[in-house]
Amino acid sequence: MKTMFVLAMSICLLFNYAVSAIPKPEEKRVLDHDPLSHAQHYQNDEHNKQYDHEAFLGEDAKTFDQLEADESRRRLGLIVDKIDRDNDGFVNMSELKAWIQYTQRRYIDDDVNRQWKTHNPNNTEKVHWDTYRKNVYGFLDELAAQEPDHPSDEHFSYRTMMKRDRRRWSIADRDGDDELTREEFTDFLHPEESSHMRDVVVTETIEDIDKDSDGKVSVEEYIGDMYRQGEQNEEEPDWVKHERETFTNFRDKNKDGFMDNQEVKDWITPADFDHAEAEARHLIYEADSDADEKLTKEEIIEKYDLFVGSQATDFGEALTRHDEF
Repeated sequence: MKTMFVLAMSICLLFNYAVSAIPKPEEKRVLDHDPLSHAQHYQNDEHNKQYDHEAFLGEDAKTFDQLEADESRRRLGLIVDKIDRDNDGFVNMSELKAWIQYTQRRYIDDDVNRQWKTHNPNNTEKVHWDTYRKNVYGFLDELAAQEPDHPSDEHFSYRTMMKRDRRRWSIADRDGDDELTREEFTDFLHPEESSHMRDVVVTETIEDIDKDSDGKVSVEEYIGDMYRQGEQNEEEPDWVKHERETFTNFRDKNKDGFMDNQEVKDWITPADFDHAEAEARHLIYEADSDADEKLTKEEIIEKYDLFVGSQATDFGEALTRHDEF
């Protein structure tokens, strides 16, 4: 699952406005259908540690790779104390799952708070589409005036993103007044977290992958979303071959050579899969040295690189929060 739930973050300062809600033209708003991490869960058939880091700490990890090993372990130990809610000296499955869910929820809350303040500085009950559009896409009016007959590719890309945001806004707007409450605004920014927004996530995913715009996803489009072949005669890696088999054997349920709307929905929002629980099980499996299905602080710190130690990880600012440490 490579194309999943993540917001792209920036827009050119040329337009004198920067908000984290705006994706660049070459990026997608929803990139990773997995709500726990921006990172790919597997890379070349290997479990990706960056995924574990982000799932475990959410936005609380951006500075962890800048810390000395001893300080990393010290801070991890403090986090373990918080996870161990019953203070029995162990982190069990339910405690670790609850922590992973908490870090994801905190990331969403922080993101919504930040963008709510940006688009609603007076903190009124609702934000109107016209206000959001002016803040995020107002520069398009100036571009249109400058190039009325031959709009640039960049102009076209942002127009396309605005139409996509407009559609998502309308779906998040439950009462149809073209204004979003904070709850509706949360659905707009993080549709993967709301059951009534799942269909638009599926639609956007298909639009991102469906290069020939036939409304369905072929195996080549599915592979092309996660792998770019180099030289013409270059042999595909084993993990790509495995993904082709997965598409044929599992994704394409009616065996017509494509994933339709329902098959894409089954892929990106499987009804019977709990991301937080699966990640908790994985972390316990990797760190549980005595196989008692729970973790001591010592076991977690011994595997601190699994939880927080990668130099490549992008964790978040909360590991420097005073209330944490």
